[in-house]
Amino acid sequence: MENKKVAVIMGSDSDLPVVQKAVNKLKSFGIATEVHVMSAHRTPAQACAFSANAKENGFGVIIAAAGKAAHLAGVLAAHTTLPVIGIPIKSSTLDGLDALLATVQMPSGIPVATVAIDGAENAAILAAQILGVYNEDLASKLSDMKAEMEAKVLEKDQKLQESINQ
Repeated sequence: MENKKVAVIMGSDSDLPVVQKAVNKLKSFGIATEVHVMSAHRTPAQACAFSANAKENGFGVIIAAAGKAAHLAGVLAAHTTLPVIGIPIKSSTLDGLDALLATVQMPSGIPVATVAIDGAENAAILAAQILGVYNEDLASKLSDMKAEMEAKVLEKDQKLQESINQ
């Protein structure tokens, strides 16, 4: 199976500091990534066209980051059969709760997987796990990442035990 790309779409360029974490994580897995600014409200035709053509353009997953009303993930999901992962972005209004609720409350038939507020790194990992179902190299990289996380926690526990037992 050919390697699929991941689209990372943000509602505003002000979301880039959060979204950059997803881009960096995707690149660390060797996943080809395209990043765009599109708005569900200000550029709806472009967002819909991008999503409708994403599968044919080699994408396997779409990540959508938006704050406040946060309709971007739902609009993209409405126009594709690809998995869409929403990143609710923390805004000054309600600390991201508004975006979280807007992202998770999709109507039946329009699923959007949703990560934590500003949870860009987890969005990238979830995208990699989705693509890794059919890509053994990627699945191996994910296993390695989890083994590294385990080793770090065990190391921290060992240091804690040594500190407490002194």
